[in-house]
Amino acid sequence: MLRAGSGIGLGMGLIMGLALVGLVIPLTAGSPGASSSRGLLLVANKGEHTLGIVDPVAGKQIAVVPESGVTGHEVIASPDGRTAYVPIYGDSGVGQPGTDGAALDVIDLASQKRVATVDFGKPERPHCPKFGPDGMLYVTTELSNDITVIDPKTNQIVARIPTGQPESHMLAITHDGRRGYTANVGPGTVSVLDMKARQPIAVIPISGQTQRIAVSPDGSMAFTSDQTKPQLAVIHTGDAKVSWVPMPGIGYGTAPTPDGRWLVVALIRINQVGVVDLRSMQVVRTLDVPKAPQEVLVQPDSKVAYVSCDASHKVAVISLAGPPAGWKVEKLIDVGRGADGLAWAAAQ
Repeated sequence: MLRAGSGIGLGMGLIMGLALVGLVIPLTAGSPGASSSRGLLLVANKGEHTLGIVDPVAGKQIAVVPESGVTGHEVIASPDGRTAYVPIYGDSGVGQPGTDGAALDVIDLASQKRVATVDFGKPERPHCPKFGPDGMLYVTTELSNDITVIDPKTNQIVARIPTGQPESHMLAITHDGRRGYTANVGPGTVSVLDMKARQPIAVIPISGQTQRIAVSPDGSMAFTSDQTKPQLAVIHTGDAKVSWVPMPGIGYGTAPTPDGRWLVVALIRINQVGVVDLRSMQVVRTLDVPKAPQEVLVQPDSKVAYVSCDASHKVAVISLAGPPAGWKVEKLIDVGRGADGLAWAAAQ
């Protein structure tokens, strides 16, 4: 397993790519099996260098789009649900030798084609993409120790935000867009970013190594998983103090429910998902999932959580109906090899 799961020069080249497509299945609202009322689940199949498009209603991967390089670990959808963005990271884990990606694929979801490639101009290991409320696309670029800001209207790089740390692998942005938080894997730290001023304002020590990051809906807490001990770091963003939640295993990806009540945590080494009560700060439930759970995505309507399972070619679908005691894995969706990054594309 890669150590970190799944990375800018001022190059601003925009290269229109040849349209590459795997399965060509129209996704119009009138198509049988289309999930226009609920949206689409996107999966970064890093083991086969494709973007998987999943119909969550049918519970199956309905299309794959080949990427321009090796390989994309993460994905994000545009707020209108029309476009996917896949940074091409490379073939290694964080801090490990291997190829260094330098591009970001732009994929039209209706046609299931790669329509453009943003060229960073030099090796960057671009990794985690996030949209801010300002409409800008923010991408972690590990080899430059910063976040690259891309205008999705032009696919041009317009700014950088230094993180002050190496290996800034994952990014979370508060709902108001004022703060960003990066999990800096090797240093075991979290950088706090002023997204408006585009500069770092603090570095918070966490552990010998940390991984993944999420923020609570109200922005009062950030969550990252200690990779040296089975514990979750909870950063109280008001004063930057860190408290700890003991976990039954090493954590990885996390996602809060939209009401801010629960946190779903992938427990990568024990093939489970843990549920943290964010009032008592205790794990109140675990569920078995396929091998090597990576990333967690809670559907916007709060009804379902999706968990990518790297070694299993599966996405686990967890029903979130009622209190956690009643939550269950309701189905498994077959996807590509090395399933990792997840994103929700809202219905058009």
